[in-house]
Amino acid sequence: MMDSAGGMDWQAKWLEGKVFTVRFIDSAGQIHLEETGLALIPGVDDYEVVG
Repeated sequence: MMDSAGGMDWQAKWLEGKVFTVRFIDSAGQIHLEETGLALIPGVDDYEVVG
């Protein structure tokens, strides 16, 4: 689950419970998701690696 900034970030809520493919990991360690234009931030966002 992405940090929803106290419920203010609708994109985080939209991603909750969905499975995405990792597009790339940038030099800051952010995990960019395929087809979303969003990135997970390790240590801030909760996520699970499956498969």
